[in-house]
Amino acid sequence: MSYPVKVIAGLIGTALFLIFIGELSRSISHGFAGFWGGLPFMVIVIVVGLMAVYDYWEECVRRPKK
Repeated sequence: MSYPVKVIAGLIGTALFLIFIGELSRSISHGFAGFWGGLPFMVIVIVVGLMAVYDYWEECVRRPKK
C-alpha cells in the first residue's frame, strides 16, 4: 500500500475508533452510571485511545529507516 493511502486510511480508521469509544464513554458517564460510576471506564478509554494514536503513528506516519 502506498504511503499516502496508508496515512489517510489509518487516520480515518483511528478517528472513527476514537469517536466511537469517546462517545460511548460520555454516554456511560452522563447516563445511568453517573460520573463516578463511569470514571473507571473513562480512564480505560483514555489509555486505549492513546495506545491507538501511538500505533497509528508507528504504523502509518513514521517512515521506516533504510
